[in-house]
Amino acid sequence: MSEIPAQHEEGLQRSLSNRHIQLIAIGGAIGTGLFMGSGKTVHAAGPSLVLVYLIIGTMLFFVMRAMGELLLFNLKYKSFQDFSSDMLGPWAGFFSGWTYWLCWVVTGMADLVAISGYWDYWVHDKPLSVGLACLVMIVLLGLNLLTVKLFGELEFWFALIKVVAIVVLIVAALVLVVTGFTAPNGQQAAVSNLWSHGGFFPTGFKGFFAAFQIAVFAFVGIELVGTTSAETKDPETTLPKAINSIPVRVIFFYVFALLAIMMVTPWDEVDPAMSPFVNLFGLIGLSAAASVMNFVVLTSASSSCNSGIYSTSRMLYGLAHRGMSPKRFGKLSGNGVPVAGLVMSVSLILTAVLLMLNDSIMGAFTVVTTISAVLFIFVWGLILLSYMKYLKRFPEAHAKSIFPMPGAKFMPQVVLAFFAFILVILTQEKDTLQALMVTPVWFLILGLGWHFGKRHVVPDADDVTPGELYDEIINKK
Repeated sequence: MSEIPAQHEEGLQRSLSNRHIQLIAIGGAIGTGLFMGSGKTVHAAGPSLVLVYLIIGTMLFFVMRAMGELLLFNLKYKSFQDFSSDMLGPWAGFFSGWTYWLCWVVTGMADLVAISGYWDYWVHDKPLSVGLACLVMIVLLGLNLLTVKLFGELEFWFALIKVVAIVVLIVAALVLVVTGFTAPNGQQAAVSNLWSHGGFFPTGFKGFFAAFQIAVFAFVGIELVGTTSAETKDPETTLPKAINSIPVRVIFFYVFALLAIMMVTPWDEVDPAMSPFVNLFGLIGLSAAASVMNFVVLTSASSSCNSGIYSTSRMLYGLAHRGMSPKRFGKLSGNGVPVAGLVMSVSLILTAVLLMLNDSIMGAFTVVTTISAVLFIFVWGLILLSYMKYLKRFPEAHAKSIFPMPGAKFMPQVVLAFFAFILVILTQEKDTLQALMVTPVWFLILGLGWHFGKRHVVPDADDVTPGELYDEIINKK
């Protein structure tokens, strides 16, 4: 890896407004794991699935609060890669930056698999579906090559479509329950469907725990609001607002939506191989509505892909300005876009085609989502470790923070223990265990990369050391 000059003429632009950030935060909380993967989790856990989402959402809220406090501790931080470097050392920035890059490459692969599955709902031709999915990726790449503000606009409208669709689904389900709708298969919509098909825990705790794998993947991207902080106009206002709204969004978009689905379609009639959001309207005989919902989940997967393309290029940009990746990734186009990172990341995401052609859609989806979940857990864990170091080094800064993390003295440890619990769960199923066993190879590669490349590491031109910043904060407040 080559060094680049410490001073660079151009930087990432703060082009994203509060409107963009709030909808990006919503989009990050409504991912492909919900629309595509929840069929498998409903089949595994039944109604108890809503507890799985509540537990994961609660834990990740504390991760986000830790990240928010750290980002506002130093407004020169562009992402968690920067504060992990400052708090834990340059190695942490190297590991978190490259791992987060791979997180979104793998997540992009999962989204590409999902997009292919949604196209197949209409065309019933796997090679054609795969081709159409690749076309969507190329279009997204073209749009991302234009301007940062266009990315924000795309995510705004993608997220708005998701929000409207979920609201419509919840309202439609309530109407069907109130009117006692009976589907063509004889199944009546009713609240009692939540417990009349084997109870709230119909598959026992084994099924309950098995649901955590895809459910964790449903939350990947929730930290994207932190990645966009370098391009946010007013981070001190927009970041706290976006982060604090996460619990409400989790309850509404996950818990209410899944309860609505299982009241209309009992959990044991949900097809694990397809989206339950599409399946619901199909089962009640509304094929046109099912097609509309399929379009919505297609845009959702495209939204997630769009976020992944954005994130990977920005991580490579940050790494390049620390001498941790080739210098070409640190160059911006005339529109302020890191072109080289965008092109390389999309090229790698498109290799998921090989996986899809040799496996079923859901089989491929399970493999890549497990790898993605493990990698994201590593990144979330580094955020918490960085926060714990920050508390130890700068307790006065925490006391004076405008956005302090609640339960700061014990919640990081609780959440880290929860992440360890998730990794143990992933060893219990054959498909997730196989994917889990692949991830150590990545960290071995990173270890070798750091060993041979650390001599090239340089400070970013915008860096401020924690000691200097501490004095500035204490004197100001």
